[in-house]
Amino acid sequence: MQRISTSLLVVAAFGVAGCANQIAGDSPNQGVYGLAAAHNERIQIAYGDPVERLRALNAAFKAAATDTVTFEFDQSNLDETARSALDQQVAWLMANKTVRVAVIGHTDLVGGEGYNNRLGMRRARAAANYLVAKGISRKRIDVVESRGERDPVIQTQERERRNRRSVTEVVGFDFSVVGTGLDGEYAQRVYDRYQAGQNITTEPDSTDVEN
Repeated sequence: MQRISTSLLVVAAFGVAGCANQIAGDSPNQGVYGLAAAHNERIQIAYGDPVERLRALNAAFKAAATDTVTFEFDQSNLDETARSALDQQVAWLMANKTVRVAVIGHTDLVGGEGYNNRLGMRRARAAANYLVAKGISRKRIDVVESRGERDPVIQTQERERRNRRSVTEVVGFDFSVVGTGLDGEYAQRVYDRYQAGQNITTEPDSTDVEN
C-alpha cells in the first residue's frame, strides 16, 4: 500500500478541517463537541501534545455529560439521578469511540478505611456495569478502582453526599481498531477513511465488568 508522509497528512487534514474545525456543511461547534468536531478530533488525534488532547477531551466530556454520580449513605445502588447522568456519559462515549475511560469510586469519611475502600469499589463497579449494559465496550474502561475516603470533595468527618460518588474520567485513546503506532500506515488509513467520509473506528463487542 502506498503511504503518505506524516507532514503531508497534517497539511491535508488541517487543510480540510480548517480554522473552523468542522466538516464542510456542518454547523460550528457550540461549546460541546458535535459530530463534526468529534470526527476531526479523532482524525487529528495523532498530532500534538497527548496531554493537551486528553485535557481537551476531558473538558468536552464534562461539558456534554455529568462526570460524577453520588450515592445514598452506605449504598452503591444507582438512583434515577445517577442513571440519568450515566446515560449522558453513554451518549458522549458512543459519539467518541476512540476514547477510553476510568471509573473511580469514593466514600465519605464515616466508617473504617478498609470498609470504605470496598464500598468505593462497589460504587465504581455499579457505574461501570451500567455503562457496559448500555453498550460501552468493557475494553474501553481501562480502570475500575476505589479511592475510598482518600479524596473527599468536602473535608468533614460527618456524612456528606458529595463525597459519596463515582467519577468517570477520560484517560486515553483506543487505536487498536485503526492501526498500531503513529506510523505512516496508521496515518494513511485514517486519511483514506477521512476522505471517504467514513468513521475511523468501530465499536468492539461489549462484555460485562467482573465483580
